[in-house]
Amino acid sequence: MTLEEKVGQLGVFADMVRPFAPDVNPEANVRNAAQVLEQVRAGRVGSLFNGVGAAQGREIQRVAVEESRLGIPVALAADVIHGMRTVFPIPLGEAASFEPELAERTARATAIEATAAGIHWTYAPAVDIARDQRWGRGAESAGEDVVLGCAFAAARVRGFQGADLAAADSLLATPKHFAAYGAVAAGMEYAQVDISPQTLHDVHLPPFKAALAAGARALMSAFNDINGVPASANRWLLTDLLRGQWGFDGVVVSDYTADMELIAHGYAADETDATAKAFLAGLDLSMQSGFYAAHLPGLVKSGQVPMAVLDESVRRILRLKEAIGLFDDPYRSLDPAREADTSHIAAHDALARDAARRSIVLLKNEGALLPLRRAGQKIALIGPFAQDRDNIEGCWTLFGDKARYVTLEAGVRAALDDDALLDVVPGCALEDAVEGGIEAAVAAARRADVVVLALGEPQRYSGEAQSRVEIVLPPAQQALAEAVAATGTPVVVLLRNGRALALQGAVRDAQAIAVTWFLGTQTGHAVADVLFGAYSPSARLPVSFPQHSGQQPYFYNHPRTGRPELPEMSEFKARWREMPNAPLYAFGHGLGYSTFTYGAPRLSAPQLDWNGELVVTTPLTNTGAVAAEEVVQLYVHDRVASRVRPVRELKAFEKVLLAPGEAKDVVFRLDRGQLAFTNGEGVFTAEPGLFDLWVCASSASGAPVRFELLTP
Repeated sequence: MTLEEKVGQLGVFADMVRPFAPDVNPEANVRNAAQVLEQVRAGRVGSLFNGVGAAQGREIQRVAVEESRLGIPVALAADVIHGMRTVFPIPLGEAASFEPELAERTARATAIEATAAGIHWTYAPAVDIARDQRWGRGAESAGEDVVLGCAFAAARVRGFQGADLAAADSLLATPKHFAAYGAVAAGMEYAQVDISPQTLHDVHLPPFKAALAAGARALMSAFNDINGVPASANRWLLTDLLRGQWGFDGVVVSDYTADMELIAHGYAADETDATAKAFLAGLDLSMQSGFYAAHLPGLVKSGQVPMAVLDESVRRILRLKEAIGLFDDPYRSLDPAREADTSHIAAHDALARDAARRSIVLLKNEGALLPLRRAGQKIALIGPFAQDRDNIEGCWTLFGDKARYVTLEAGVRAALDDDALLDVVPGCALEDAVEGGIEAAVAAARRADVVVLALGEPQRYSGEAQSRVEIVLPPAQQALAEAVAATGTPVVVLLRNGRALALQGAVRDAQAIAVTWFLGTQTGHAVADVLFGAYSPSARLPVSFPQHSGQQPYFYNHPRTGRPELPEMSEFKARWREMPNAPLYAFGHGLGYSTFTYGAPRLSAPQLDWNGELVVTTPLTNTGAVAAEEVVQLYVHDRVASRVRPVRELKAFEKVLLAPGEAKDVVFRLDRGQLAFTNGEGVFTAEPGLFDLWVCASSASGAPVRFELLTP
């Protein structure tokens, strides 16, 4: 290979040959189709991204294989985050299911559709831990907990990639954003991360390790710095840790123009300096900036970048292309007949509906207001999301088939025996009042037996570059809620959101509240399934809902303090002046249409041997009248340690389906590794001593039992 051909393999550019996803990233170094194909022909492009289409993809590959000197295939990538043509719930919503196997199934369906459309590689999953709900990209994450985040990271990688990376329906996964992107200061997008090594290792790195253990062969670097060194030029992170300690032999691709942004960071003096620092740190592939193409050859010729280092990066991307089967079959996943095949739609719609309803969290249900009746009950469906079709998919959905989206109104009408009893009034727009809107909504509420109030964030409020100072509903929607609640008609609030929200006034005080996130293609049908009792809600919060925006960052597994809050709210304790140091709704909280009783956890022994296993058995009984699922959660607390430990930490969970009156022993197994943490010397280890253990329904419930981890 010539020097220029080697560097070409490390260039990732926008796919301007195929229809490009609009309004996704700022335009930089945009090439038209002819220019892109000429670059491919010259061997100057290793990968293209965010184009779609099998037929034109074949043309790109034909030029690469038949007209370039070396015939190296191009890898075709895209941001396929939570669905392709069929859109599934946003990742945060799907994490609420507490069912990693569900995420594996939706990722598998996504891979089938994406590879049919000529895509080999997705820039997903996002595995960031999001402890500050002001950060918009928490919508792409699995929430605030490490154990839950690891489970979903691994599941999504398995689902995207399938059993064989070279298969025509395998979609190469790219866990992102490496690393600690979810720890940006004040939840501000692209901001700095000032973090202890222990928190980095124990909170933000484990989901990446879980994703790599599940078979991921690519990672995407983060925009943020870590303790002053940008992640995309952080040699300790990308080389010493990732390749040295973890043994990763795949590729690291920059986020969009992240190498270019080293200059704005003030970490690089100019383009050449930025290129050298990013590449020598271990950033294999440069996305869209063009810096590698422009400056790497000169850096190699001058000796600033050793040829051996360049060769190793080139080998990594070539090995990756070999692993996904492109050298054996350059035209894999580029079959127009397969792209035109729609035989999967019914099955994927059914999966989308099931995934969506399993993602809905019932926060509150006073007086058993839900489920509603299908007949004999006048329902006023009020709110800007009642008929909305434009805010169904959520952030980072580029290729969804909007013609298949089911609105809330359509789903409710389809579920009713007599839809003449349904009155639909928007009441206001997403952000603004409309003339006569509140008056019409109030009139509809007075005519109704129950109001279903569809409120929330516009989907553009969450996702990249959508940090918020106040995580509340838009004022126009809050005003609508206050007016409707004043009628005295019972209110069910349906929240559509991409983060935890601080609920206020009539929304907070509604008789029933359900979090419906952005649920995707089958939104209307899934919500109706829960509203009318066809499905008992089983999802639980993957993030804490605060009482006020000012509590952020708030996360359930915060460390203990020397002055813990007391029930009487006395001063000089860890609390806010205005409110308790507690969430409105805790991590793990959620209701269904049945009730469950927990027995006291039984331990196989009062001590856990250093190399042994503790078996925890908890009786669970469905004491309600309907079959339902309960998410059983196991938490621990290390009572005394060399570093202050969290008040509780989730260590295991299981979703259990029980018929009315049915009982089951739920069994968890706990070992020393689950009790380990990174100590002050940077060693990951457990420490002997006493632990509290809960098996319960949320991070704020249950009574603890105690066990002791014995010395070696």
